[in-house]
Amino acid sequence: MTALIRVENIEVMPHGKRILSIPRFEISEGEILGVMGPNGAGKSTFLKTVALLAPPDSGSVLYRGEPVLADKSLPVRRKFAACLQQPLLLDTSVFNNIAVGLKLRKKPRTYIIDKVSFWLEKFNISHLAKKHAFHLSGGEAQRVNLARAMVLEPEVLFLDEPFSALDYPTKARLIKDIKTILHQTKTTTVFISHDLMELKYLCDRLAILIDGEIRQSGPTEEVLASPNPASAAFIREWTSLLV
Repeated sequence: MTALIRVENIEVMPHGKRILSIPRFEISEGEILGVMGPNGAGKSTFLKTVALLAPPDSGSVLYRGEPVLADKSLPVRRKFAACLQQPLLLDTSVFNNIAVGLKLRKKPRTYIIDKVSFWLEKFNISHLAKKHAFHLSGGEAQRVNLARAMVLEPEVLFLDEPFSALDYPTKARLIKDIKTILHQTKTTTVFISHDLMELKYLCDRLAILIDGEIRQSGPTEEVLASPNPASAAFIREWTSLLV
């Protein structure tokens, strides 16, 4: 698989404290990469750095083999979309929330209507189009959040624990739907989660991040079944908490 994003010699050290240190790591085009690690391991910092939302203190993020300079990152960032744990929806209708990115990019009105309608249907929320976003359930709000990201047709989707606040039945239905959509669109995805079942179901590859370093990466089932010494203790401890 072709490397869509590559990081080289990344260091993030706010106030002199090392949060992230990655000599080299690649995200392949079309893959769904899961990132897992203990609290404080640097997972969200990794996502923000790779998504060009926060520049590293040193090192480079490369997109399609070309370094992305901090002051010239906007054209690349427009190829990305992100969904966080808590959907930050606007004080307007579901339709307008999903349309906001397209409006900012000055897309024609008919284009916006067609695209928003398409993604409303894909996420099974067409019936909510006129509903105010502040009156949605947690699961409905996250579906709107995901539709708002996917309507931009991103080359890379970044998901930072978007399902963690949902009850199990709601989470299960949404994960099933997003897996179908990601495979249909072949959208490269970086997915941070604490949930082993989510990672096993959704991700092609898994990276274990501990103390700001990627200790192991590989096919998800392989990493979980045969962790190396660096990540084995964390996986054993985390698995034991689920029993």
